[in-house]
Order: sequence, then structure tokens, then C-alpha cells
Amino acid sequence: MTPSRTLSIIARTVDGLGRAVDCSVVIVNYHSDEVLAECLASLAKTAGGVEVEVIVVDNGATLAGGGFRERSPGVRLVENPGNVGFARAANQGIRLARGRHVLCLNPDTVVHDGALAAMTGHLDAHPRVGAVGARLLESDGSLQYSCRRFPGYATILFGRYALLTRLFPGNTGSRDYLYLDWDHRTVRAVDWVSGACLMVRREVLEGVGGLDEGFFLFVEDMDWCRRIRDAGWTVAYLPDAVVTHHIGISRGVVPARVVWARHRGMLRYVRKHFGAPWPVRAAIAGALAVRAGGLIAGNAIRRRRGRGGPAR
Repeated sequence: MTPSRTLSIIARTVDGLGRAVDCSVVIVNYHSDEVLAECLASLAKTAGGVEVEVIVVDNGATLAGGGFRERSPGVRLVENPGNVGFARAANQGIRLARGRHVLCLNPDTVVHDGALAAMTGHLDAHPRVGAVGARLLESDGSLQYSCRRFPGYATILFGRYALLTRLFPGNTGSRDYLYLDWDHRTVRAVDWVSGACLMVRREVLEGVGGLDEGFFLFVEDMDWCRRIRDAGWTVAYLPDAVVTHHIGISRGVVPARVVWARHRGMLRYVRKHFGAPWPVRAAIAGALAVRAGGLIAGNAIRRRRGRGGPAR
């Protein structure tokens, strides 16, 4: 299916009279033009009976110059002159959304048949569920652990790709944080779900608001789910909504700016949600800084060895 044919299908699902549609899909793009085309094609193929509008917010200023509007007549494009951060860009799209529900979706995803119907249907059937997340799969079809518990003092450093998790995958902290001890083929209320595919209902946006723009990249999804739960809503994990997520930043050498952005986000989360005295917060901040510095230095060494020359 060609891109123009694909996106014309999306255009027909958008209500042209200004009425609310079932779901607004907001995609933040940053130099992900090729995978974005695959993502949009999957949306068109799998929307089914769900009325959808698609809003792409481009932080890389690359899409319009590449003829995106001509190839994608059914997609609304918002252009930023530079990278304003994920949370701010997503909020730009959310403010334009007309859907009863809003889906934040990464451009490096492929939506499977029935996923949109499962998510919108669950929100429609369960009025106290404020947000839902899909069952994410790796590129090879294996499970990607996309729902997690809120971190505490003992688990703030236990990420999916953290050194402790890699070295000791069976440790209690990682297993608890990543929900490793239950069947991910069952529906379950969870603390938070990955922002790679996160759908919220309109009432949540009106009451809780959008993403915290103080987070530039990473951790804004955890913060959003926490605010949603603190407002009395439930966050649900839906295994019947399947989405492949071609995640790439955890593979190979990660740029220093990405490592630093993740740790800055974690520090902001601690300051917002950890009710601890300042010496404890300062200790956590120090540990995060040391961890970020170690990862950046390790990546520089790997890059130098891989290229046979100095790291850039």
C-alpha cells in the first residue's frame, strides 16, 4: 500500500464537521521520517470502525520539506522550528485534538489489528479508567515490559536497562518494578504504562491536564500516570491491544544528551513526588548524577573502540 493511498484512508476517518471523533492520535516526530511512514500505514490498516484523526508534531523540521503534506493529506502536521522537547510537542498536539480519547503514540511503532478498538472500547466500558496502555512487543516479537510500578527509594535506579537489572535480572527490586511476576496476557490495573502507546480519556485531560513540560524527554509518562492516579483514576494495561515498538535508544551507544535527559527527568520526578527531606533528595540526585556520568563515560569508551578513533 503506497503512502498516499494509506493516508487518504486516514483522511476519510476524520470527521470533517468539527464533531469529536473516537480517538485523536498524537505523534511527536524527531528525525524518524522512515519509521513514521510505517506507523501511519499501520494506523490506516487497523483503525477498523474507530473514527480517528492523526496529528503529527515535527520537532525535527524535516517533514514539510520532504513533501509530507502531499503524501499525507489526511494527517495534520504541526511544525516546530527546533526540538522543543517531547512533552511540550505532545501537548501541542493534544490541544488540537478533537477525540473523545487521545492516544500518544511513538513514531517507531506498528499498531496491530484491533489495538485501537481494544483501547477505546475499554475506556468506554470502564468509566473510572483514566488511561490505558498496550502490550508492547520488541521487533523480534518478544514481550517489551511496558508497565511498571512507581519507583521508590530502593528502586529509583532499577530501570529496564539498568546495570543492576542486566547483571542480576532476578533481583527483587527489578522484578517488582517491572511487574515480572505476573502473566502479561491478562488485563490489570498498574501504576504506569509506557508513553510509547498511552491513551487517555478526554475527562482526564480536562481535570489533570497534559504532560508536564518541565520534562524534556523521558519520565513524563510516569509523572502523567501518577498525576492521573492521584486524581482518583485507574491506569490499565491491556494485553489485547498489541503494538510493536522498534525501540532503539537502548541498543548500542546512547548519545550523552539522551542519557542526561533521562536522568534529569528522573531527578525532576524525585523532586515532585518523593516526600523526603532535602538531604535524602540530595543523595538521590548525587547517585543519579554519578550513574549518568558513568553511562556517558562508558558509552564514550565504547564509541572510541568501535570507531578506532576518538569519541565525538
